[in-house]
Amino acid sequence: MSELKVHATPVGSPDLSAVLNREAGLRRNLTSRQLSMIAVGGAIGTGLFLGSAVSVRLAGPGVVLSYIAAGAVALTLMWALGEMTIAHPVAGSFGVYAEMYVHPWAGFAMRYSYWLGQVIAIGSEMVAASIYCKHWFPGLPSWIWIVGFSVALVWINASSVSSFGIFEYWFAMLKVATIVLFLILGAALLFGIGFPAIGKANYFSHGGFLPNGWAGVGLGVAMAVFSYLGVEIVAVTSGEAKDPAIALPRAMRWTLARLGIFYIGGLAVVVGVVPWNQLGLGESPFVRVFESAKIPAAAGIMNFIVLTAALSSVNCNLYLTARMLFSLARGGYAPSALGRLSKRGSPVAALLASSAGMVAAVFLEHWFQGTAYLYMLGAAFFGGIFVWLMIFVTHLAFRGHTAKWLQSPRRFAPPGPWSSLFGLFVLGAVLVSTWWVPGLRITLTAGLPWLVFISLCYLGWRRFHPRNSAAGATEYG
Repeated sequence: MSELKVHATPVGSPDLSAVLNREAGLRRNLTSRQLSMIAVGGAIGTGLFLGSAVSVRLAGPGVVLSYIAAGAVALTLMWALGEMTIAHPVAGSFGVYAEMYVHPWAGFAMRYSYWLGQVIAIGSEMVAASIYCKHWFPGLPSWIWIVGFSVALVWINASSVSSFGIFEYWFAMLKVATIVLFLILGAALLFGIGFPAIGKANYFSHGGFLPNGWAGVGLGVAMAVFSYLGVEIVAVTSGEAKDPAIALPRAMRWTLARLGIFYIGGLAVVVGVVPWNQLGLGESPFVRVFESAKIPAAAGIMNFIVLTAALSSVNCNLYLTARMLFSLARGGYAPSALGRLSKRGSPVAALLASSAGMVAAVFLEHWFQGTAYLYMLGAAFFGGIFVWLMIFVTHLAFRGHTAKWLQSPRRFAPPGPWSSLFGLFVLGAVLVSTWWVPGLRITLTAGLPWLVFISLCYLGWRRFHPRNSAAGATEYG
């Protein structure tokens, strides 16, 4: 199969083929099963195991409706991204599509915003992993765990995409197995299979199903959307997928189906087993359910699970940051050395640069947790929503261009612009609602200045680079 679908280039737009071909050289070794599990692993992190308590406190049992609404947005996003990814399977993914169909600024801003967000997430997860290890080894300093895990995960990513795919597959499988066990255990507690039946009382007691009204459900959607962030990794892996025309649609369908069951089913179990107003913001709802089943090692089991979840997230995010930086370099928006590939087809230079960013993020979190790092974290949250918003904008432009194609692309979304307009409307409302969600106001106060800053960076870059200067790098440097 050819590396890129050049025949799908819009009539009268020869420059699009050059944009796509500059990212050639990555090895297509990821299978459909690996793509699906990588996406699940990227989307299921400590946010589900630990942070879901925030959504529960906002919406009560109605949190189930919050996650259904967020799942609908994720579905429309997968439709939009699926159409563009099948047509153009490249590592730069949505950033490249935005550059092609909207404006070079859009591709520049999306990829750098996404890169920053993932680098910050890596730093946060590495610090979290070191804290989890203190549960078993309280005497060892945190930096030992951070250095050890960092070296191991960078080595895995640098080896080959096959090594990354195998390792992340089993990382994600552990999380999936944990959630399946959790759902079975929760159902047994609710229906009285081997335990005294809890029944449906907790769904309607303590203020009813909507104790904070529909406003609580609406605010809960904001945290729910953040939980789904990560499904877009399927599109980023398209540049290294075996037979992307077959593997990508299958991976996208399975990813969203699994996430819907895990998120919605998992939280339905949580609010059914534990009264929603008894969940603290600093504890894992999952631990409370295991404790309700009188499992003696619940804390230790969940500590191991959240540790693997954190390491899985770091592994995925290292992959993402390396590919985003590689794509920016191939587009001429970053030093060309970052667009080089090793003999095994891995963007090692981009990976090491992103790892340096991880070190900086860890440093900032340790020394400037209340100031600089907090604003970086807010910009990262904003970046995730901004990227999703721009994916919908790009899809609308993509649909306009495809009317001129000699061969129509494969369709996932319904006819017309309505699904992407729905996604734009809901995400816009979610972004505004973060002003009233505890702990998320920083999304707007830090995110909007970041968008201004990255736009000024683009204007500065454009001033010193002619319009067609996206030189890129050769395959092996």
